[in-house]
Amino acid sequence: MSDDSSARIAAGVRDWVAAAAPGAKLPSTRALVARYAASPVTVQKALRTLAAQGLIESRPGVGTFVRAVRTTRPNDYGWQTAALGSPGFRATQRSTALRTTPNDVIALHSGYPDRELLPERLVRAAFTRAARGDAAVTRPPTAGLPELQAWFATELGAFGGAPPSPGEVVVFPGSQSALCTVFRALVGPERPLLVESPTYWGALLAAAQSGVRVVPVPSSAHGPDPDELARAFSRTGARAFYAQPNFANPTGAQWSPDLAEKVLDVVRRHGAFLVEDDWAHDFGITADPVPLAARDDGGHVVYLRSLTKSVSPAVRVAGIVARGPARERILADVEAVSMYVSGVLQAVALDVVTQPAWRTHRRDSRHRLAARRDLMVAALHEHVPAARLEAVPHGGLNLWVRLPDGTDLARLVRDCDAAGVVVAPGNEWFPAEPTGAYLRLNYSGPNPGAFPDGVRTVGSALARQT
Repeated sequence: MSDDSSARIAAGVRDWVAAAAPGAKLPSTRALVARYAASPVTVQKALRTLAAQGLIESRPGVGTFVRAVRTTRPNDYGWQTAALGSPGFRATQRSTALRTTPNDVIALHSGYPDRELLPERLVRAAFTRAARGDAAVTRPPTAGLPELQAWFATELGAFGGAPPSPGEVVVFPGSQSALCTVFRALVGPERPLLVESPTYWGALLAAAQSGVRVVPVPSSAHGPDPDELARAFSRTGARAFYAQPNFANPTGAQWSPDLAEKVLDVVRRHGAFLVEDDWAHDFGITADPVPLAARDDGGHVVYLRSLTKSVSPAVRVAGIVARGPARERILADVEAVSMYVSGVLQAVALDVVTQPAWRTHRRDSRHRLAARRDLMVAALHEHVPAARLEAVPHGGLNLWVRLPDGTDLARLVRDCDAAGVVVAPGNEWFPAEPTGAYLRLNYSGPNPGAFPDGVRTVGSALARQT
């Protein structure tokens, strides 16, 4: 009722403002309370809405006024062109995956899970406990809270091989920060970095901002071709390969044990690093991820695992496992850039993942993701029969959909957007020219009941082109 009353008051005052002169003083809150028979809280809420829309402005101790239209001269920032010079990295368009949308839009584009897939109750309780603890008022070590370092090390060590020590873990404020540091510390400006094509757009952005030269290696729904990888290493002299062996973003590919061993053999023979991004470790559906890092005891694999998507977008915490001098290079970059990660966020992350209910939540999420994935796959088969789904992923959050050759992808995205459906064009995931028209559809977003309608809209937009 309060929301309805607030909207009614905002509409009435908006009409009054439209007829008033700029700078006119609004009736007092008391007068508006009497006029609309509403509480002062409801009136203030309506006024805050209008202020946020730029229609009115409050002057403390004086009153509320119709915002005057201020005519100002255009700002001249031309001098910055000479001061900044050419950008040190390739300018990239903001990813569609980060776009925020109104609630009435069918969002098939996001890279983050819906709230119902998050351990919200655990997160809220963890924040309450962290606020009462020492983490709220103390500086954590640069490499991370020892207990959280130990948790990351134990998680990886559970897969066998030579288990890492807690001291080989460095905690970061999210995987994006970790990728920037790894690319700067282990590759360096103007030096080549091999990446799967297609691959995670955030890794391409991190490479661009680090000045790293990206070299694409073709990758399919099953993973990269080891022979192509070996040729790329030989041709470029690269000393690092960035990859997502489990539920790759965007293709959903999961490497077979045989492929994983072949890729590791190529990396070892060329004396290189494999930067393993285990972004979807907590999102297995019909298969469980097995990190390649568990097979490595020579320090070739630099292992990255993030908790941001599985715990909460508000808890940007990730861990890097690196051995030998590589770890020292990484830690030195951390000291220069971020110094340390918020102790509160680390404490919250550790609290959540060590609760018994965390494993229960992950089991429940697996079933929910499976239902969402299957719903979207069925909708694609029914409404977009011309599209090709090369593989149904065994985990992760996305479907990678190939559209017919000749599809005008930009037009398709615009037409879907105009119809209230937001999709992510696949060209954002290619480090070079796209090899076809693709969409990345996220089945972990809000309102899964609307997925069939959203996919039907994609099919209609595609049908208008053919």
